[in-house]
Amino acid sequence: MATVRIGGVRVAYVRVGRGAPLVLVHGAGTDGRMWLPQLEELAAEFTVVAWDEPGAGRSAGLPAGFGLGDFARCLAGVIEDLGQGPAHVAGLSWGGTVALELYRHRPELVRTLILADTYAGWKGSLPPEEVAARVEGVRRMLAMPREEFDPLLPGLFAGEPPAAYVPMLDAAAGDVRPETMGAELFLMAEADERDLLPLIEVPTLLVWGELDVRSPLGVAHAFEEAIPGARLVVLPGAGHMSNLEAPEAFDRAVREFCRAHA
Repeated sequence: MATVRIGGVRVAYVRVGRGAPLVLVHGAGTDGRMWLPQLEELAAEFTVVAWDEPGAGRSAGLPAGFGLGDFARCLAGVIEDLGQGPAHVAGLSWGGTVALELYRHRPELVRTLILADTYAGWKGSLPPEEVAARVEGVRRMLAMPREEFDPLLPGLFAGEPPAAYVPMLDAAAGDVRPETMGAELFLMAEADERDLLPLIEVPTLLVWGELDVRSPLGVAHAFEEAIPGARLVVLPGAGHMSNLEAPEAFDRAVREFCRAHA
């Protein structure tokens, strides 16, 4: 575990392995623990880094008015703290939107982009009526008493969560801060990164669960069409949390892609 202070915010991250840096950016309502299988399997070849974003896990709380660009600047600070130059940057769901915003502000820090089951923001990827329904769901979730707060969003898995990761998921869910999750999801609802996609000049891999209902395959195909040279890998039988539901196939796709663009 390492920490770095960026603009007054203390950010924690795990760093394992040796080799080119591979920085993993988690989704909303969780923390760096969601990358457990990747930390275990990819460290033999890469310096694998999983941050706890500001407001999550072992990082400090969110300052007032913290925006998407602030998350991206903190992610840039983590990459700079590694001292290994540009990194392979992989983000899942909300984490992919943060990775895109990082590329918007600091493209020189990004060796490649790996976008998994993500969005160009909800506004940029989903129909307006779906965004409105999700926002209303977030409001209802945040209105629950603290002791009844449940950060698990509907449709994260194609089936039941993988049994091997249930203890980790339960522990991470128990540590979620409602104020952080609300901030993330409301930022996601307003984000629209579509203007950036045609401007991406680094190699880009898209990894999607075949049965993802939160970010359906149509979103993946829109990314594939918009990002020059993007390559799409679809993981059969997996849902939104494809790195946990199909870890071997996920890791294989990431490993081969990063090797090809070392």
